[in-house]
Amino acid sequence: MPRPTNKHDLLEAMAIQFDALQIEVSAIAPSDRTITGVCEHWSIKDILGHLDAWHEMFLLWESAGSAGEEIEMPAPGYTWKDTPALNEEIYLRIKDDGYGAVVDRLEHSYTRVRTVLESYADEDLATKRRYRWTGSTSVLSYAVSATSSHYDWARKLIRKFEKTLSPQ
Repeated sequence: MPRPTNKHDLLEAMAIQFDALQIEVSAIAPSDRTITGVCEHWSIKDILGHLDAWHEMFLLWESAGSAGEEIEMPAPGYTWKDTPALNEEIYLRIKDDGYGAVVDRLEHSYTRVRTVLESYADEDLATKRRYRWTGSTSVLSYAVSATSSHYDWARKLIRKFEKTLSPQ
């Protein structure tokens, strides 16, 4: 699926990739969804928690940025170069959460991100440098990274992990 370049394509890609992710997860036995090794020491549950955390960060950026507030991106104390450390911090924060709670949060944050994105005019969403908080890029670019392309990344990891569970 090509990278979305407008609101319609983004919303469609989000829905398609999120549904595909859910299908991929549902193909894994519930007891296997907490086994580590999907992405290093992460389980499927941890991957889903990671996606939720990035939804929440996007929502924070958008909300604070729209209010004209200063934003430390991607998160306070982290630069984009520190993303691996940030992802590990996210993992440590959510690793003991129950699978059902993680899934509920992910579904809720997905809906909230979608609602925010639906509220944008296409031009406002896709225009680079439209908002101070997006710097040299667009809301669309941040949204794609936090949603559809992230779901695709997770789906591919889960599919690869699934092959390690099946007898060859």
